[in-house]
Amino acid sequence: MKMPDNKKQQSNWARFDAMSDDEAEANALGDPDNPPMTGEQIRSAPRMPQVKVIRRALGLTQEEFSGRYQIPLGTLRDWEQGRSEPDQPAKAYLKVIAVDPQGTAEALIKGAA
Repeated sequence: MKMPDNKKQQSNWARFDAMSDDEAEANALGDPDNPPMTGEQIRSAPRMPQVKVIRRALGLTQEEFSGRYQIPLGTLRDWEQGRSEPDQPAKAYLKVIAVDPQGTAEALIKGAA
């Protein structure tokens, strides 16, 4: 009997939770439809731009982060989606934001006055 498509998509999380780490890894390695990445694939995979990690850690939307730190919204989106990477000065600026987000925002406000 053929299962309906919606039944094929469901995962049996109780069964998964009952597996040991070794059993789960063995099952993952044995899945021909979705094999784990090789070391080379992992090394060559695009990395998530750090800006997204910083923004999420601050609990800000893209619009809020863009406004607070005066980064054009389109540029921020391009960085986060991997379409472009921050240049060296922008990377340095992102490090400053990560270390002192409140102080950076306050400095920008003072500088605009």
